[in-house]
Amino acid sequence: MMTMEQTTNDTQHLATEVRDACIRAALEGYEHAAMSGLCHEGAWEAAISAMKMLDLNVILNQGTCD
Repeated sequence: MMTMEQTTNDTQHLATEVRDACIRAALEGYEHAAMSGLCHEGAWEAAISAMKMLDLNVILNQGTCD
């Protein structure tokens, strides 16, 4: 049986993984868009789009395999 502390740690770990994945997606999306010649606003929209397309199931499934 999981304790409250273990549940909190698992939740914090998952939240950190999701945040880090969003940051990576945004940075990669922005970088690719900027290298393709988009202006700052266009690259920012690409970064937001990259975060929206992020497959959260990959992160959730990683958590069940640890």
